[in-house]
Amino acid sequence: MSPAAQSENPDLKIAQAATLEPIGDIAARAGIPDEALIPYGRTKAKVDLRELARLRGDVEDSGEHRLVLVTAMSPTPAGEGKSTTTVGLADAFTLAGKRTMVALREPALGPIMGIKGGATGGGYAQVVPMEDINLHFTGDFHAIQIANNTLAALVDNHIQQGNELNIDPRRMQFKRVVDVNDRALRSLVIGLGGPTQGVPREDGFDIVVASEIMAILCLATDIHDLRQRIASVVVGFTYDREPVTVGDLKIEGAITLLLKNAIDPNLVQTLGGTPALVHGGPFANIAHGCNSLTATRLALGLSEVTVTEAGFGSDLGAEKFLDIKARYGNLKPDAVVVVATVRALKMHGGVAKADLGAEDIPAALEGTANLRRHVENIRKFGLEPVIALNRFPSDTEAELEAVLGWAKDNGFRAALSEVWAKGGAGAEDLAEQVMAAFDDGGDFHHLYDPAEGVEASLTTIATQIYGAERVEFEGKAAAKLRTLKKNGWDTLPVCVAKTQYSFSDDPAKLGAPSGHVLHVRDLVPKIGAGFVVALTGEIMTMPGLPKEPAALRMGVDEDGNAFGLF
Repeated sequence: MSPAAQSENPDLKIAQAATLEPIGDIAARAGIPDEALIPYGRTKAKVDLRELARLRGDVEDSGEHRLVLVTAMSPTPAGEGKSTTTVGLADAFTLAGKRTMVALREPALGPIMGIKGGATGGGYAQVVPMEDINLHFTGDFHAIQIANNTLAALVDNHIQQGNELNIDPRRMQFKRVVDVNDRALRSLVIGLGGPTQGVPREDGFDIVVASEIMAILCLATDIHDLRQRIASVVVGFTYDREPVTVGDLKIEGAITLLLKNAIDPNLVQTLGGTPALVHGGPFANIAHGCNSLTATRLALGLSEVTVTEAGFGSDLGAEKFLDIKARYGNLKPDAVVVVATVRALKMHGGVAKADLGAEDIPAALEGTANLRRHVENIRKFGLEPVIALNRFPSDTEAELEAVLGWAKDNGFRAALSEVWAKGGAGAEDLAEQVMAAFDDGGDFHHLYDPAEGVEASLTTIATQIYGAERVEFEGKAAAKLRTLKKNGWDTLPVCVAKTQYSFSDDPAKLGAPSGHVLHVRDLVPKIGAGFVVALTGEIMTMPGLPKEPAALRMGVDEDGNAFGLF
């Protein structure tokens, strides 16, 4: 890599300079025997869950454990550093002598090539090997993509070959997927070219992280549960408007076969030597935003402290973790960390991104309205939140002190986090605050009871978490609500697809808006995953690329080293 490229990508430079431990040593530290390890080179591996269970019994009951969920305030283009904080906090617990594991989502290639450029933490708080994890890793996303598209091809073939199940091509709801941000694929027509080319119909692509197969993989408890969930996927409806499932097509076995290795969690390490499980990757703005349940439960069974994260702000990822993942996985978090930055606070306080370098204490304090909403929302689940103020180089001491002082004056636990520059040592105070939150106990409970119906669940989320006045069902949503009730699907948990930038469905409404209306334009039953997706606002399940994608700065040097990832 050229010196210029190095200087522009400090995260990658730090990761490439690190000497990684052999993955067998990391596995031994985590308590994973060699027989249950499937190496993918020297520094990454899959954990064979069936072999591990045979060797160790039920890993979930192997001792006391604590579960820490890391979430954040509403994200801004200024950056919050949630994954960086998650990794650094895990390393801080390791430094404190706790047997620790971290469980994270796998990065998606579409956003990496688009805006994000990478998603493995940053600075000295990263999971490594950074390049591999950010690119193809162990092939899980490719397996999900192929399984999803094989399913779609088999459905279209069934229609072409006589349509025994009487599937109405106009009422299909299962889309193909690709791990690329490609707006040109959002809406298209397939099957053109004559009778031998298929049955023409409208279709479109989602990004892989929005696939129901991704959600299923991340919520399945084992291979048997995976197969059952796949069989329950509704691919469309008949001409009589009756649902058609994968089980009706008798293809769940083939789809499960394509995922038999992908269901096993991936083991890597942090720069601090903490064992890390990186597995699954649904987005929180269009899916449920959490790493796989198998990885989280495995980490809990092997560690004293498991640190995991949920995507975007607490209104999206954390709410879905607590109301969907924790419900299906019987999980009980012991503490929740809410990541904030002075830069993000100032943006929510009205400062433009170009002006964030100038000290502005009043704007930072104005932006705490957003942070307050997130912290108070966590308390609605009976959990004790801890604010992690993630330090950026542009922050002034006066700004940091002002925000920490605000937290103290309002009775919120808070600590400065300097993990980007110091690794785990930069989160020692944060770890102490989290351990104090452990001692406070808590009375964790879900926010709503799905048995009361989708309308009631959505209203509770909208009013209690988003600060909305009410929910309005628009466009297809009203008819879809009747379909849900007719088929007995209206008692499933709700997964809201909403902009990550605002508590409302309008990304321009920063801060802590209240009294707005949540506009639900469609309701999509994901029966295999076990929830109903409520599409709001202009949220897309297939993102587009920006004017200047991060891909423009990426490449490989003469020695085969990547550059441009960050």
